[in-house]
Amino acid sequence: MSTMQADAMVLTVPPERLRDHNAFLAREWLVTNGLGGYASQSLLCAPTRRYHGLFVPDLPAPWGRTVMIPRFDDEVLVDGEARLLNGVEFSDGRLETDLLSVFEGFSRERQTPVWRFRLKGRRMEKRVIMPYGHNSVYVEYRLVEGEPVSLRLRPFVTFRMLDARLHDARRPPFPLTVVNGRYDMHLCEGAPSLKLCLRPHGGLFVADYALSTGMSYRVDRDRGSEHIESLASPGYFSVELTQAQPVAFVASTESWELLEFEPEAIFEAEAKRLDTLLSLVAGERNEDVERCLTLAADQFVIAPGSRLEEQALARASGNEARTIIAGYHWFTDWGRDTMISLDGLTLCTGRYQEARSILLTFAKYVKDGLIPNLFPEGERMGLYHTADATLWYFHAINRYYQVTNDRETLLTLLPVLKSILEHHVQGTHFGIGVDRDDGLLRAAAEGYQLTWMDALVDGWVVTPRRGKPVEIQALWYNALRCMEEWEMLAGRAQSQWGDLAEQVQRSFNERFWIEAEGYLYDVIDGERGDDPAFRPNQIFSISLPHPALREDRWSRVVELTAERLLTPVGLRSLSRDHPDYKPMYFGDLRARDAAYHQGTVWAWLIGPFIDAWLKVHNDRSKARSMLEGFRSHLLDDGIGTVSEIFDAESPYHPRGCIAQAWSVAEVLRAYRNTRTGKERT
Repeated sequence: MSTMQADAMVLTVPPERLRDHNAFLAREWLVTNGLGGYASQSLLCAPTRRYHGLFVPDLPAPWGRTVMIPRFDDEVLVDGEARLLNGVEFSDGRLETDLLSVFEGFSRERQTPVWRFRLKGRRMEKRVIMPYGHNSVYVEYRLVEGEPVSLRLRPFVTFRMLDARLHDARRPPFPLTVVNGRYDMHLCEGAPSLKLCLRPHGGLFVADYALSTGMSYRVDRDRGSEHIESLASPGYFSVELTQAQPVAFVASTESWELLEFEPEAIFEAEAKRLDTLLSLVAGERNEDVERCLTLAADQFVIAPGSRLEEQALARASGNEARTIIAGYHWFTDWGRDTMISLDGLTLCTGRYQEARSILLTFAKYVKDGLIPNLFPEGERMGLYHTADATLWYFHAINRYYQVTNDRETLLTLLPVLKSILEHHVQGTHFGIGVDRDDGLLRAAAEGYQLTWMDALVDGWVVTPRRGKPVEIQALWYNALRCMEEWEMLAGRAQSQWGDLAEQVQRSFNERFWIEAEGYLYDVIDGERGDDPAFRPNQIFSISLPHPALREDRWSRVVELTAERLLTPVGLRSLSRDHPDYKPMYFGDLRARDAAYHQGTVWAWLIGPFIDAWLKVHNDRSKARSMLEGFRSHLLDDGIGTVSEIFDAESPYHPRGCIAQAWSVAEVLRAYRNTRTGKERT
């Protein structure tokens, strides 16, 4: 990985990592548009997941993210021979592609994937971009060297909501309207039409209907999921490519007036936008990994594309609605993930106004003392089954105020925050409430997992933590201390929350500490009593700004966590000596969920672990060495970003989402906090 110049970043995948077609199929690229929509495929440009697509816009409710172009065939015709620059796999094992025979290199320039090809004396480039704030995608081709060539660009079209089954996709034929070079396809009644064209104007469209049957998505196949789909194409665009004139294929749901820009203008605007983001931290002594992660962070901070009324109301009050996508490809915006990620994605990157907008956006959704756990795909209302998301909200607000000193926003939110604590004291939904005997927070509801260890499959809660989980108490104590400080800041001479915080800390240290072992119970007062499983959740009792654990116990907990859970890419979710420990995350949904929190490594946990480690050791150089595994990972799985999870044993294969908000956020924050010669912020 190298920084080519001060205003750009180029991430190049070394040729030795791309030795065969499997290496191309195992790596993926991702382009986003700031609305929740995306384009993403494998490096072979073959869709290997049901979530892949050249064009997956986030449409207004009730649709949400919708796969419109799952496959895109691009052929180059040279001297009567055709070369297929993408790939497609079939259920009988066939792989159709010519990409490897003409491939010269792949890089990610800022956020743009770029392929380079060489064939018969010609050198070509292909790149993909989504204009920020628009549901459009541009695939641009440039002839860098040699005589003109011909392109055939064939989109395969469908209409399938992101979480729908493959057989639920709407079937062709779809009506196609052609007026003055404008190609409109109406895929679903009431939904925006799909617009197809070339830019600049030119070429021709050949109405040549094609049906491709038995296409297979290998990732879903390996997971034991539905993986075979038949796709149809209405025809293809044919155009000549010369050195003098690049050509772009465009797909969009925007108005035609917004599609008249030259492709070069779109690429320049995106480069300028991203360079501006990098300039917000340009004064810092940051290195290539930090710059790469700063760009990766941008892909998660979005305007809620499917909740248009939310955007309209925010603008009416002089604000902008903002939220955070938890992960690509299948997560929506989750309250917990948003609040954990806010520091790394927005505060570490200088995006303070967007941090404020996120906090204000979620304040509008507080209900009976809870913020939403998640917003289901394409729906306007959230689901609230979470005990920790609301407590992470306090932490996010605290970090925002520490960094920005924005007292006005803090005081605006204070009545909402007070109401949240009062609901927790009185008791609210899902059995969430204070045990008046010890001041600790309990959470229990049959059929729900209310903490971040939230795997649930076919009604089976894999890691039942009903009772008093350790990190919930750490977050509860931190929230009480924050509220105590904020009320005093607001001019109240004495806060009612200080006495409760004292009780919580006293009870916490009495009830959770296992003296003989030197660490903390994971859950107390649970359905089966107190749970001594060694998990990473105890680290929050040290890492948070207001630590619940006594300081004389920090060193032992940090030492044992490093010994039992630390890997080069995060912390294991369970120690190896536990009978439920699973070293690998693979198989069908039930098998994967059985391993999700039973050993599987979570990248985001490296952030709080390093916070705790630095409180004990204050050795930034040593802490920085714990992050080196992520440098290499940026060239694997999702290029330029950080995966959700990893196997618990070497070689720590990346799993889950290829791009996870809290993974990027916490790794970036940890990099910034381990700079030497500078005080942490």
